[in-house]
This record gives sequence, C-alpha cells and structure tokens, in this order.
Amino acid sequence: MKLFRHYLSVFSCTCASALLLFAGDGHAQTVAFTFDDGPQLEQTPKLSPQQRNQAMLDALARHGVCAALFVTAANGANQPAGYALAKAWSDAGHAIGNHSMTHPDLHSEKVSLAQYQQEILDCDKIITTLPGYQKWYRYTYLREGNTPEKRDGMRSFLKQHDYRNAYVSLDTSDWRLNEKLTAVLKKNPQADVSPIKRAYLAHVRQRAEAYRALSWQLQGRDIAQVMLMHHNLINALWLDDVIQQFRDMGWSFITPTAALNDPVYQLMPERAAAGQSLLLSMAKTLGLGKFAGWERLVDDGDFEIEALKQQGL
Repeated sequence: MKLFRHYLSVFSCTCASALLLFAGDGHAQTVAFTFDDGPQLEQTPKLSPQQRNQAMLDALARHGVCAALFVTAANGANQPAGYALAKAWSDAGHAIGNHSMTHPDLHSEKVSLAQYQQEILDCDKIITTLPGYQKWYRYTYLREGNTPEKRDGMRSFLKQHDYRNAYVSLDTSDWRLNEKLTAVLKKNPQADVSPIKRAYLAHVRQRAEAYRALSWQLQGRDIAQVMLMHHNLINALWLDDVIQQFRDMGWSFITPTAALNDPVYQLMPERAAAGQSLLLSMAKTLGLGKFAGWERLVDDGDFEIEALKQQGL
C-alpha cells in the first residue's frame, strides 16, 4: 500500500525552543503548538481582539514555546487591524501558514476544487508579506477531499505550488469548549467558568495521552506530535495553563518545523477521503478499525460538554 511521499521544510525560529531539535526514541515526548483560524477580529467577552492575541503571545513567550499561526485571512488579516495581529506573531518568531481565505469545506458539494485552490492563492497574497511565512497549508476542517478527484487534485496542486501539507497528529476540540465558554460569558460576564477551565485542561490531556498511545500502536515509538488549537478566547485565557500541564506531564516543546521533520509526516495515507488527525487517517488506511478509545477522539468534545451540562453549564 502506498503510504508516503517526501516533503522537506526549513525554517529558523528566534524562539528559545528553536534550540530543541527533533527528539527520537529515548527522549521525552515532544509536541509542537499550532493555532488555526487566526487572527480573529471578532468581539468576545472579557478580552478585545488585541488583548486575546497578546495574551496568547505572552503565554508562549513565558514558556519559550515557538508555535505556528495558520491564517484564515477573512477572519481579520485582510484588514489593517487584523494584519497587525498576524504580524505580531511573525515578529515574535512564530511561523505563519496558510489556512485559506474564508475557511470553506472541501467536502461540500457547493465548493469546487478550483474554488478551494483559489482560496489558498488569495490567502497567500496577504500572508506572503509576513517574515514568518512558510509554504505550509493546513486543510480546513482537516478534510482533504471527499472524493478521489478532490483529494488527488489537491495533492497535485500542493506539489505544483511547493506547499507541504501541515499535518496535525494531536487534534483537539478546543473550539467546542470555546463556544461553551463564550456563550456562558455572554449570558453572564461574571459567571464562574472554572469548571470549563478544568474540562478544557482534562480534554487536552486526554487527547494527548490517547494520541501518544496511538502513535505507539501505529509507529512503535513516540512521534513528534503536532497539536491543533485555535486562535480564540479559551486559549487567550488558559494557554499558559495548557503549556504548564504539558510540562507537568513530562512533555517538551519543539518548533513546528522540527516536528514536521519527523519521518511520520512524510506519509500520505491512501484512502478515499483522507483527513482528520494524521494518526487517525493512518489507522483507517491500515484497517485498524474502531480501536479502544476511538470514540473519544472523534466526539468533538461531546463528553466534556455533557459533563458541563450535568454541572448546570
């Protein structure tokens, strides 16, 4: 079964964690942080767009973590105020990747392959002017095409334009808990949201441990994990706690470039509708089926949301 094609990427980050290279077997589990859909100019409770952006950058800086921001340009970067927020990431030494112009769904019948590809080119017209820009594309919704024609058409497009697929191995549903957080605060700005914080940290830990176990099942080792989160309020408030939790778990941080140089990210699972976490896609390609704990990796935070409902939130 054909499982891979080769990609290479080079990027020098000024963050302190750039000194950490890819750790192979015998080293601590490593993780690279990546954030999608930014920068967001929408108004939220508690913090302004500028405050949210700075809070995330401050948390990363405090811990010396070098991350990547995958820009959905119509969320703000196509406006001066939003472009300035994206530039702040670049100025801090973080990588900038492409996450389309308006975040369309490649699996939608209303979105043609040509339209989807144009979204990428349009976003590039904005973000290529940022110093941290990399020719990395992160699929929207992590969906790589629901037909062989879309899947193969996109793979050819990325290769033709020298993009690499910025895979995710450790997928989180932070966006779902962020929706709950903002809804609660809009209803009552003084609400006690500590249960949501606890649920979020537990969610991230559960996903991290489950995907680490899956990497051992599929690869027989700790891979360099690439984690997906989003540019949103929940991370503006609690990213510092997320990073500290990983430290307490014994994990260490590497740059997205170093993580993507792990050989696992050269793989290209061949199935009719590739996507999701790379590890989940590999599991399906290899016929692993519904392994133990599978349902907690695809429930989009249903477990945590139901638990919060039981607590009255």
